[in-house]
Order: sequence, then C-alpha cells, then structure tokens
Amino acid sequence: MVNYISGLVFTVLLLIGVAVVTPFAPAHPVAAAIAGTAWLVADLFLASAIKLAAQWERAIVFRLGRYKETKGPGLFLIIPLIDQIRKVDTRVLAVHIPKQQVITRDNVPVIIDAALFFRVINAADAIIMVQDYHNIILQYAQTSLRDVIGQGSLDQLLTEREQIAKSIQAHVEHDTEGWGLEVTGLRIQDVDMPEELKKMMSRQASAEREKRATITKAEGDKAAAVNLAAAARTMAESPGAMQLRTLQTIDGLGPNASNTVVLAVPVEMMQVIKDLDLSLRNGSRSTIIPAA
Repeated sequence: MVNYISGLVFTVLLLIGVAVVTPFAPAHPVAAAIAGTAWLVADLFLASAIKLAAQWERAIVFRLGRYKETKGPGLFLIIPLIDQIRKVDTRVLAVHIPKQQVITRDNVPVIIDAALFFRVINAADAIIMVQDYHNIILQYAQTSLRDVIGQGSLDQLLTEREQIAKSIQAHVEHDTEGWGLEVTGLRIQDVDMPEELKKMMSRQASAEREKRATITKAEGDKAAAVNLAAAARTMAESPGAMQLRTLQTIDGLGPNASNTVVLAVPVEMMQVIKDLDLSLRNGSRSTIIPAA
C-alpha cells in the first residue's frame, strides 16, 4: 500500500519551512541556508518516521536488528535509521503445487496437480522462524503429497480425493506448526494417468455398464413372464376372455387397408373344440373303475 501520509506531511512541512526561512534570507543568507537545511533534514526525518499498513498487512519492527514489536494496521511511528520494518500480507494466499509424478501403492504411475491455500496468523514467527515461508511451505506440500498418495491405491485416489486432500493438509499443518502459518485448504486439481491405463479403465467401465444393462433386462424379462403367467391364468378362468383378446389384437393392427387379417378357423370353433376336449377328458375319467 502506498504511504501517501508520509509524502503529504513532508510537503506540508516543507512549505512551512520555506515560508519561515524566506523572509530572513535577504538579510541573513548564511543563517537562512543553515536553518533551511536543518528544517529539511528534520522534515525528512519526521516524514520517514510515519508509516502506514493496510488492513491486511502487519509490520514487523526490528530495532538495531532485534525484534521489537508488530505494528498495524493503520498509521504508526518508527525511529528512522534505527528501526527497520518488514510488512507481511495476512490474506489467504494460494500456492500452486507443480505437477508431481507419484507411484501409488499398487505400482501405478500418476501425475498430480494441486493447489495449497494458507495465511499468516503470526507475522513475527513467519518472518523470524523461517527464511522464506512461501517457498518452504511449497516444499513441504510437495513432499507430503508424495508421501500420502504413495501410501494409497489408484482406486482410493480416484474415489477418495477429498479425504486424501485433507490428509495432505494435516501433514503440512503438522510440519509447519510454530511458524505462524495456518493451512486453510488443499485441493487436488488434476490426476493424469498413462494412456494405456485410461483405455483399460474405459473398457472396464463399458463392461460394467453392459453387465448392469444385461441384469436389468433379465429382471425385466422375469417380471414380464410373471405378469404374462398371471394374465394367462386370469384368461383361463374367464369364459370368452381369449376371444376378446384375439379381437383386441386384430383391432390393434390398425385401420390401414394394407393390413389384411385372415382367420382360417373362426373364433367360435376354438371354444367348441375346447369344450369337446373337456367332455372327452371327463368321459375317460368316468370309465375308469376304481379298484376294490
């Protein structure tokens, strides 16, 4: 964030100094020059002592090389030439983890692409404890990603991606504990596999879909057979049901003149033949004499 307050204070004090020294310059040029120089040095000293930190920034103050305090957000003062400051961004930062080639537990090579999200919760520890917290947390994330994914199988990587990401996040939090950093999340963006393995998985998925389709069709055929058997029993118990079904089937052929239906045997003859068959069966049973 641009420190406009310091520049504004320097400009105002400089104008005041010019207004004070200018009237005495013609009569006492040497004294006016000395006073003007002293005013300018004091102006620079005071302006450089005013610092400004944004809402998301924290300023670490080092006095003669030793940690003094943490300032911000807002305006604060330091001692120029003695104090040094280093600002730290406390917003959530995103670090892209470069693609890592990892071998899973079942010896399948995969390439993982992920992103790590973290923020600074203690600016002093983040600056004092580690040299470059951006780089070091990236290195820890890479090693944790390799360790966690290497302990699981390919199926776990594909189906339990969220749990694996949480496990990697826990590893990074444990390794960076005490550094003033908080890992807010880790997301696995992409999992790349060899082309041969992709083709094998595609064939496996296709075979699984065909298997489910065959099972579904078989279950449908079974249900249809049960319903047909029930319908046949109902028709057998109702006189004339078969004739009505036959007439309904003929009607379903449509009124199109191109459809011609020829019945070689009248429907009534079928019922007569059925009644004759029943009478013959009953007559054969009556001729049988039971044994004494």
